[in-house]
Amino acid sequence: MAPRAPLVLTPLPGIPEVAAGDDLAALVVAGLVQAGIALADGDVIVLAQKVVSKAEGRAVRLAEVTPGAKARELAAIAHKDPRVVELILAETDEVLRCRQGVIVVQDRRGFVMANAGIDASNVTIDGETVLLLPADPDASAGRLRAALETASGARIGVLVIDSFGRAWRLGTTGTAIGIAGLPGLIDMRGTPDMNGRPLQTTELGAADELAAAASLAMGQAAERTPVVHVRGFPYKLREGSAAELVRPKAMDLFR
Repeated sequence: MAPRAPLVLTPLPGIPEVAAGDDLAALVVAGLVQAGIALADGDVIVLAQKVVSKAEGRAVRLAEVTPGAKARELAAIAHKDPRVVELILAETDEVLRCRQGVIVVQDRRGFVMANAGIDASNVTIDGETVLLLPADPDASAGRLRAALETASGARIGVLVIDSFGRAWRLGTTGTAIGIAGLPGLIDMRGTPDMNGRPLQTTELGAADELAAAASLAMGQAAERTPVVHVRGFPYKLREGSAAELVRPKAMDLFR
């Protein structure tokens, strides 16, 4: 078997503060030029959720939110701003857990996550504006992919990622919430291992693995590198979606 090409992740320089209505594809192209990178077939562009949400106008001023009775009830348990909880509920299909500091929900995109992904970090200094996830992250990734492929002529993949906690581990990791042009899940069952034995249960969350690697390259605080170029992704590109990675409720051992 031929050795794999190296996986190279390059944070793109010069990405400015993103505002509602900004052309993200143009910002990515400018970053690629500054990094001296020309897109090639098989490359992947990974974007932090925050820049996508900002460009799509998903910021909400808390002064414009009026919490209802349910939001006030959960806010008292979670010790959260009732206005933030009202936004969490608006983004949520089902509240799964509520305790001090966190409300775990299944959001309307199907993701099980803390606080419906609503966050105030790296949004405004005063903390009075919060950012929601993109309304349809797969569609967001698809639009960016189409624009970048048109600009470059290359066949690429696009990931939108966010930081998720996990039920059985401490800490957050980069997680794919929007996918276009690459697989989310790779079924390796039946593939021979190094001794020729067929794998029995292996399904690889390839998009999440790449999201975690890109999150390391981006950083989590003041690095200002929310876009990463990836070369050497070791699997064939295909149409994919984040829904591939959502565990069906009947298989969820934690509910």
